[in-house]
Amino acid sequence: MKIAVLTEQAEGETRVALVPETVSRLSRAGHAIRVQSGAGDAAGFPDSAYEDAGAVIAPGVSAALSDVELLPLVGPPPAETLGLLPSGTVLAGMFRAAASEDLLKRFAESGVTAFSMELIPRIARAQRADVLSSQASLAGYKAVLMAADTIGKFLPMMMTAAGTIPPARVLVLGAGVAGLQAIATARRLGAVVEAFDVRAATKEQVESLGATFVETPAADAQAEGGYARELGEDEQARQRAVIAEHAATSDVIITTAAIPNMPAPLLITADAVRGMRPGSVIVDLAAETGGNCELTDPGKTVTVHGVTIHGPFNVPASMPLHASQMYSRNLNALFDLIIGDEGLTLDFTDEVVRKACVAHAGRVVYGDQDSLIPAQQDGAPEEQAR
Repeated sequence: MKIAVLTEQAEGETRVALVPETVSRLSRAGHAIRVQSGAGDAAGFPDSAYEDAGAVIAPGVSAALSDVELLPLVGPPPAETLGLLPSGTVLAGMFRAAASEDLLKRFAESGVTAFSMELIPRIARAQRADVLSSQASLAGYKAVLMAADTIGKFLPMMMTAAGTIPPARVLVLGAGVAGLQAIATARRLGAVVEAFDVRAATKEQVESLGATFVETPAADAQAEGGYARELGEDEQARQRAVIAEHAATSDVIITTAAIPNMPAPLLITADAVRGMRPGSVIVDLAAETGGNCELTDPGKTVTVHGVTIHGPFNVPASMPLHASQMYSRNLNALFDLIIGDEGLTLDFTDEVVRKACVAHAGRVVYGDQDSLIPAQQDGAPEEQAR
């Protein structure tokens, strides 16, 4: 197949869809890869590394997209790029399908087939393609470093000639992939860590990392797929009261709570921030979907009541080399399912392929992916199989 790699155009995006490691695998498998000159520079992958991996360096977007059949991306393509694609081109990227209705319509109008990587189902055989987990682990790690760089304290206990300095107290809200990585990182740096999650099943994972699980009177809120469900108003009020108590004694709070396809749940109220110690730090990893803290200013860092609140966007892009490497491996895992010996093979009876597809054959299929399964034909099962 003919595969293209482009420079990402979104502001602040430093990642690249395919790294030389993956390009080398694809090249050895007989695929032709064209890389736009400079596509990997921001992530630490120069053109020479791609050439050594078997790619051809193209001087611009048009040259890279010449006769392209498969276009892996990090984020959505600009309209002008989409306009250059031949009908039938396959795109794969993080398209945020639930909030990108207009983009999906443009995909359909262009006649491309698009796979939105964040829709990869979280099942055992799709773990290698799970982009949400790979990028969330980077965000959880970096959030602790951001907090450590901001707070005016040591994280570990320090025994010095001037006396003993007690360890910082870190509270992690949300024990998904990002939260668990934040717990592990804070513990490695020597902090005393507490963690909260509405899903009771996470308690064992939290404690296995050496943190204390914060119990609340609310009922278990685990939903399908291991995600959290939205809580009722009474449950939210009880939850916030418990969090406010623990926030008052915390030096650092890392928030990671999210509900798929919905605004981030409010966990830390303005009153809870007011009750925190001056000099404390909040890193709100849910800022892009509204924030877990009432006073978060998405995309900015603010100080309110003496508390510094970070609302960062696209945290994985601050670690572009490893973020790109992990994302490239996620894409390659998808390619293993859609590229066969004879080229592109779209088997929509495969749960992973079907659920990740958002546009195909001139129509938007997001929300109706089961329509991609071929209609059952008349005849005996063995005849249908042939």
